[in-house]
Amino acid sequence: MNFQSLRRDVPLLIHVLGWGLLGFALLVYQPLNWDINIPTLFWVKQAIYFALLVVAFYLNSQLLVPRLLFRNRARWYVLALIATTVTVLLLLWAVDTWFNLPELMYRAFHPQAVGRKTRGAWNWIQPALLSTVMVLGISTSFASVRKWQDDARLRETLEQARVSSELSFLKAQINPHFFFNTLNNIYALTLIDVEAAREALHRLSRMMRYVLYETTNSTTMLSKEIAFVQDYIQLMQLRLTDKVTVQLEQPVPLKDVPVAPMLLLPFVENAFKHGVSALLPSRIYIGIHQQGSQLEMEVRNTIFPEKSPSLEIGNGIGLANTRRRLDLLYPDQYQLAVTEETPENEYVVRLTLKLS
Repeated sequence: MNFQSLRRDVPLLIHVLGWGLLGFALLVYQPLNWDINIPTLFWVKQAIYFALLVVAFYLNSQLLVPRLLFRNRARWYVLALIATTVTVLLLLWAVDTWFNLPELMYRAFHPQAVGRKTRGAWNWIQPALLSTVMVLGISTSFASVRKWQDDARLRETLEQARVSSELSFLKAQINPHFFFNTLNNIYALTLIDVEAAREALHRLSRMMRYVLYETTNSTTMLSKEIAFVQDYIQLMQLRLTDKVTVQLEQPVPLKDVPVAPMLLLPFVENAFKHGVSALLPSRIYIGIHQQGSQLEMEVRNTIFPEKSPSLEIGNGIGLANTRRRLDLLYPDQYQLAVTEETPENEYVVRLTLKLS
């Protein structure tokens, strides 16, 4: 039996075990402790009573609770419970009368008694009433828990579908955004250095393979993600002047762990878009470090008055989408701090991410 079939059989096993224990406790254990010769018809009546409890249980859980209680028809539900309880008691009374059990049980308990005497009605109504109400209460609780579980599974399924759809949409936004900027850079490079443009196209094709084959999965390896970022940096350096200093620090040694693809690029892309000037000296620092299961990334770039520092200002979408992806993929497992301007006139992004 595999795990899935075992999960399907668990509810059935719970029902069988529950009814077995309840039947033994309520209908068998106590009569067996009586030090008397119990009439055979008593056991027949007990079997009928047990069957009535089973019918009442499933009538309530499968019909009354879903169609009345869960549809905000509480008054009709209470009336239906009262009617079910009264019906069970009336049927028991009819069985008692038909089998003449009151007299048989009295003589079993008082074999020396003379004359015809019977037990009082309250002697059997009280335990029957309590048992029936208890079974109906358990039935209502069982149906409510089952509905709560079904609703929870439905919410989880819908949330997974929503998150998957949203992540696909966000990645679809990030990828064209990146290639649009890169192709513009290569086009500008063809007017200056054809050989450098060819090298740039080769790097771009390697990066496109990463996007096409790695981003289809939910995760990729950290080493591949860092290599992708390194290719991007080298591609961007082909068009930079000597006034721009780019520094990349990588974890040494690298502990390869799964990470969401295309997660680090928007921070780097943001730095190159807003931290580079053709006239003024500028600096970009990208540091990626590991401490146990924690990944740390720091990106710094020089601020220029004529450029807005963040992709969240203006028409950029990369950094804003990355925030949303972090919320969806790593809830409560990351910290993203942005410093708009430091004393060194830099824009700083610090990401701390807990990876398994």
